[in-house]
Amino acid sequence: MTLEFRTLTGAEVEAALDDLARLRIEVFRAWPYLYDGDLAYERQYMSSYRDNPRAVLVAAFDGDRIVGASTGTPLLGHDDQFAKAFAEVDIPMADVFYCAESVLLPEYRGQGAGHVFFDMREAHARSLGYLYSAFCGVIRPEDHPDRPEAYVPLDGFWRKRGYRKLDGAIAIFRWKDHGQPSESPKPLQFWIKPL
Repeated sequence: MTLEFRTLTGAEVEAALDDLARLRIEVFRAWPYLYDGDLAYERQYMSSYRDNPRAVLVAAFDGDRIVGASTGTPLLGHDDQFAKAFAEVDIPMADVFYCAESVLLPEYRGQGAGHVFFDMREAHARSLGYLYSAFCGVIRPEDHPDRPEAYVPLDGFWRKRGYRKLDGAIAIFRWKDHGQPSESPKPLQFWIKPL
């Protein structure tokens, strides 16, 4: 399988919104996010990348089919929870580009897409003059009943890319886990690297 990676903007994002929303719902349904997604919410969320001229949306294509996507946007102004997470951190939010999510269908993993997603978002951030790249990952208990036995966290991959956990920078977001009746708070740990 050969993947093609393209940066989508404007009308291209608009045309792909439903596919991108479905992709996020499908991938984030798995461990560790366990996200019970909503198509209308996801479509609205993804449209923010269409509407922000400093944001980036990288899509991975197999032919005409979008099989993966990765997004990034300036950290400052993205979400109030991020301001709370960075309140005790000595890195100004205005210097940080946020690598939001990378989602890829399981059958396309192991071909280097993760590196390409980070390379393209970090290059975009550098072109805009950002000094740091950051992302956050959900923290789940080791003994969570839905944790797959063979699960390997991505920490090693992130460290090889130059990221480190940013002490004290934890955001709290709410979403509904599949099989649960309502939303619940989830802690997300920030990771950061200098550009």
